[in-house]
Amino acid sequence: MGATVDWLRTTTPGLLVLCGLAIAVLLIAIIKVKLEPFVALLLTGLVLALAAGLPVAEIVGTPLKAGESLLETGFGAILGHIAVIIGLGTVLGAILERSGGADVLTDKLLRVFGEKGAPVAMGLLGLIFGIPVFFDIGIFVLAPLVYVAAKRGGRSLVLYAMPMLAGLSMTHAFLPPHPGPVALGGLLGVSLGWLIIMGFVCGIPGFIAAGIMWGAYIGKRVQVDVPKEFVPLEPNAATESEPITGSDGSGGTAVLTKSPPSVALIGAIIAIPLVLILGATFGYQLLDQDSAVLQVLTFFGTPAVALLITVLVAFYVLGIRRGSTVQELSTITAESLKPVGMVLLVVGAGAFFGKVISATGIGTALADTMSAAGLPVIVLAYLISCGLRIAQGSATVAIVTTGGIVAPLVADQGYSQMAIALIAMAIAAGSIILSHVNDGGFWIIAKYFNMTVKQTLQTWTVLETILSVVSFAVAALLFSIL
Repeated sequence: MGATVDWLRTTTPGLLVLCGLAIAVLLIAIIKVKLEPFVALLLTGLVLALAAGLPVAEIVGTPLKAGESLLETGFGAILGHIAVIIGLGTVLGAILERSGGADVLTDKLLRVFGEKGAPVAMGLLGLIFGIPVFFDIGIFVLAPLVYVAAKRGGRSLVLYAMPMLAGLSMTHAFLPPHPGPVALGGLLGVSLGWLIIMGFVCGIPGFIAAGIMWGAYIGKRVQVDVPKEFVPLEPNAATESEPITGSDGSGGTAVLTKSPPSVALIGAIIAIPLVLILGATFGYQLLDQDSAVLQVLTFFGTPAVALLITVLVAFYVLGIRRGSTVQELSTITAESLKPVGMVLLVVGAGAFFGKVISATGIGTALADTMSAAGLPVIVLAYLISCGLRIAQGSATVAIVTTGGIVAPLVADQGYSQMAIALIAMAIAAGSIILSHVNDGGFWIIAKYFNMTVKQTLQTWTVLETILSVVSFAVAALLFSIL
């Protein structure tokens, strides 16, 4: 017995077996036992740490000092990096939703692209509005607008829904301030500026292939009618006396009245954080490190500062200037932040699990095995993420777990920020592949777009797989060139 334990803790095959068992236990806890992922990740991480023979003081600290323990540093390091960003990003999305920003974008895109180009317009709507809005919230907000487009066009709801869903999924998987990319930035030590650049470079081809090309193909072959209970309303149909509520029925105080915000204004607000963050990224590459201009760019381009500025601008131009009070805006803010807590806990627990994996030396063992097999790190990252996604359904769990496993493999290899960002894109791509019945998003889409399980598998599941494979192919190609 003692020899077996020693083999598990000290040899490369043993460490790999230990890692595999830990991941298997994690998946069983989530899939079979139905344990909440936050609890499952925390429990599995603690069990793995004990099984690997790590000292208790290293795992949880001592009664007098716990600040340097794996438990606290695992949670603290990642949450310190992402909590503010996710919180501010969520608030920004809520303000844009309640202001009627989605309505004006839809109306404008439908006018520009016309009836035949309406599916493309829906895709661009999902792509643009998906930058500041979480995936499921984006569905709640945009689904009624897709119904309107389908009613106008008289064709299958699938034809209009798939491009929009591809846009939302692409931004959610590849672009900050969404939880996955932000978590990868902290886990892999890559700037959000490079993640934004590579997110667009890798994600846009996937969006075109999955949303536009596949959406057009399958939309002609799977006929789905607009839900009968839906009464289509034209965008911007609210009156001055009508309060606007969230599309998920969450309520809230009206921000939009008869005077909707302009498309240019909504576009400018969405662009503010991207421009500020990219300014800091390029400034760091081009300017002298002691430059005063660089200091200014760095301060305002820090993601938390950039998003705070954007939220304050949105508060004023979409709220205060349009007659809302600070109290009304505070109510919207509080409502929008309610679902954020569980997201942060799952990300924190996943980071702790990854920290334990790193401390056991499993990362080094994986690196040795990968080197012996000749498997590139970007391929390994993608395959691990795919396996976790398919097995347990959560993209966030797949991302943070894979990020923790892969982080030691890239830490001392001298990769550039661009190369690490491409590895992050591979992980993100793997985290969205083959969405099926163990994914909550699968059921949301089936419900909101009036599809059976078979139709959802034929449409949405294939869409996610195409988006994953094409985006990974772009990332792998660029990585091989580098």
